[in-house]
Amino acid sequence: MARKYYIDNLRWLAILLLFPFHALQIWGGGEYRGFYIWSHTNMVMYVLSTAIYPWYMTLLFAIAGISSRYALQKRSPKQVIAERTRKLLIPFIFGTLVLVPAMTYIAEIFFNGYTGSYLHQYYLFFTKETDLTGYKGGFTPAHLWFLIYLFVISLVSLLVARLQKKYLPKLSIANVSYWILILLFVPEWLMLYVLNIGGKSIGQFFILFLFGYYILSEETVLQTIKKYRFVSLFLWIIAGCIYTYLYCFENLRSEWGTGLFVFFGWMGILTLLGIAQTILNFHNKISAYFTQASFSIYIIHLTLLVIAGYFVLKISTSVFVQFTLIVLSSFLATILFYEIVKRIPFVRILFGSSK
Repeated sequence: MARKYYIDNLRWLAILLLFPFHALQIWGGGEYRGFYIWSHTNMVMYVLSTAIYPWYMTLLFAIAGISSRYALQKRSPKQVIAERTRKLLIPFIFGTLVLVPAMTYIAEIFFNGYTGSYLHQYYLFFTKETDLTGYKGGFTPAHLWFLIYLFVISLVSLLVARLQKKYLPKLSIANVSYWILILLFVPEWLMLYVLNIGGKSIGQFFILFLFGYYILSEETVLQTIKKYRFVSLFLWIIAGCIYTYLYCFENLRSEWGTGLFVFFGWMGILTLLGIAQTILNFHNKISAYFTQASFSIYIIHLTLLVIAGYFVLKISTSVFVQFTLIVLSSFLATILFYEIVKRIPFVRILFGSSK
């Protein structure tokens, strides 16, 4: 099978999107609403972050499912488990113990007027009552929740695949119409309520992973998605405009709002997979670099962005200039940090880099 470079490119582009997305949260809707530092509510920033949130992480789990299907065609389950342990579990443990406390330290200073030492804050990190966000200090896995979720989901999916091969060896979901594909948002919506921890649902991400593994990895399905990409784009834009308006301006918080949230996110996955096949199926030095580096960038980026944001907010200038400075400085610092750690054999493993 020829490598589908658009899957790699879509993944690293989604990860790079996290730089502006997390910077947007500094001006999100309401104090302590969702970040370790906060300036004030800027409606442009609030609307943009709201419009991105429903689809960017769901996309990563769907892509992970697709990639897992392709990986198992070349590797044994034992090899996949070893690879997931090295790439997900080890960086999760290290990052939670070493990288994340730096962010909660800044949150303690920024919001709580903390004046104690970093060492004492490290003690608070493990003992203070927390809502698991870390936005007011205390323990949190921060953005590394993605690693542990994906690790658990990957292992469970291996068991599901093994049982499927044993009891349903001829199972194929290759002939699915486009309109049935759209309706897959309904089971995703139902699974959203399964093991939902702090707004991050293991059930939702698990079913998206399975959709990627069993459905979105099928060539006939991918061709269908490509064929109807402009229909998906139209539905994605309409759903996104309605959801974002109702959430940001009408303060809609209801079950129907949740359904619209899921539909918007799912249409984003179909749209991006369809369009990516036409414009992102390329391979060059830049794409090769970020394909290799993207996982480490994910692990590193948020700590450096929070640090950059803490100091940039002290500069008296416009919101746009502050936002730009935070995004650019944290991106450059992350790349520099990655270039250093990837050259240290033992250390690079802690940051999810194999090279």
